Amino acid sequence: MNGIHAQAHEPKHKHKKFNWSKGFIHLFPIPALAVYTLFIVYPILAAFSYSLFDWTGLKKGAFIGIANFTKLFTTEPFKGLFWNAFAHNWYYFAMEMIVQNGIAFVLAYIIFTKVKGAELFKMAYFLPRLLSVIVVGFLWKLMLNPNFGAINVMLKQVGLGEWAKPWLGDPAYALTSIILVNSWFGIGFSILILLAGLQSISLEAIEAARLDGAKGFRLIKSIIFPMMSQSIVIVTIFTFVQAFEAFELVYAMQGSQGEPYHSTDLLAVFFYRVAFGGSSGDGVAIGLGSALAVTLFFIIAVLSALFMAYVRKRDMA
Repeated sequence: MNGIHAQAHEPKHKHKKFNWSKGFIHLFPIPALAVYTLFIVYPILAAFSYSLFDWTGLKKGAFIGIANFTKLFTTEPFKGLFWNAFAHNWYYFAMEMIVQNGIAFVLAYIIFTKVKGAELFKMAYFLPRLLSVIVVGFLWKLMLNPNFGAINVMLKQVGLGEWAKPWLGDPAYALTSIILVNSWFGIGFSILILLAGLQSISLEAIEAARLDGAKGFRLIKSIIFPMMSQSIVIVTIFTFVQAFEAFELVYAMQGSQGEPYHSTDLLAVFFYRVAFGGSSGDGVAIGLGSALAVTLFFIIAVLSALFMAYVRKRDMA
């Protein structure tokens, strides 16, 4: 009876012993979260804060609300320069999608079909990515020199001297030349992503489509593209973000003034010039530059989110 009585008074739920090994697992993301907060979240919040104040050089002044945004979109020369740079960013994105990613898909498909020596070419295509952007810009600036650059010299040597141009000195060719250089630099990364998408496709599905008569472009359009849609989405988003953040290569090849005649001006280059002097009329303009940085952030964030939502909706349909 005493045993039964003692058992009746025992708690129904015993306290579980805390597993310290599992508890420490939750602490592992803290360093990464701290770095992300310090270098990503804090600068975004700081830029938004700075954009709401008047600045005299590097000294914060009075709170002025959205006056910096109003000045950016309604006052010349900022209004004209903003929309000019904005259009150039869209051109940059479109050209990269056509040239860089178009060629990258062709090369990735060649590698995928196991052409002899394809693995060697895969490494060769990625080699430019290992170089510094500043080094790439400096080398290509020398190669595109209208007088002694390798491009014009080669054209003259093969009898195409009339094709020789002042590639970086003519507003009609300057931005396109920089985009082509960037495509050469970044094509290896696109190849790797698209090749991963191709390698995820079932070979049985491709063979079945070929037996049904699908060949050439019809096979690519009807079978390969839909089955590697995730890789195409990733490449498109990366290209869009890179096009709207492009700065280093343009700065290395043309400086911060968007020469010639603002024909190579991009939003990031315009921001640098406004924030650190050269376009604001009174030297450094931290508040106006921060307003431009916040605007650029929202452009990238909103358009990327809309694109992802469209893709997700299409995949669920």
